[in-house]
Amino acid sequence: MLRSDLANGESSKGFDRRAFFSVCASVLAGLAVWRFLKRQPAEAESLPAGPTEMVTIVQFSDTGVRQGVVSVPKIVKTEKEWRKQLSSAAFDITRRADTEVAYTGAYWNLHDKGLFRCICCDTALFSSDTKFDSGTGWPSFWAPIAKENVVELADRSLGMRRTAVSCRRCDAHLGHVFDDGPKPTGLRYCMNSVALRFIKG
Repeated sequence: MLRSDLANGESSKGFDRRAFFSVCASVLAGLAVWRFLKRQPAEAESLPAGPTEMVTIVQFSDTGVRQGVVSVPKIVKTEKEWRKQLSSAAFDITRRADTEVAYTGAYWNLHDKGLFRCICCDTALFSSDTKFDSGTGWPSFWAPIAKENVVELADRSLGMRRTAVSCRRCDAHLGHVFDDGPKPTGLRYCMNSVALRFIKG
């Protein structure tokens, strides 16, 4: 082998290494930017002026008794107001659509009878009657307590196609719904414990 061939081989390896490190640096920089942007405020500090939006929900007593359909004002707050009201974990999940780590939430293994309300606005969301052990480490339900009380929207974040679930009254992100649940619905509402408040019935 000629000396020039050896030199070219060494140069090529050096170039490959440089290209590899350059790509890695670009990916890491991209992740850093993505995380930074994700943490930026999603709403302005001053709320828009205008008429209050009304939403229709079903009210329930703390014992889970249906009390009827009502029209109530949608709850809209500034980031500062939500931060003051919520824990940092609850804020990140309900207002930033974050996800708690599996098997760390307060309710994934809870078997008590009762009602689950929204941590942000107290709207009734789920009953222990529809809760089941999904083996995922998150509290799971085969149906909400009332369809009117939740909103389901397409979520294509993180390169996946999912259906996000949020509270109808305050837009709090609750989790996602999947079609691998038990009968009678075949659905699995996979919720974040920190987005819920449990009331023992």
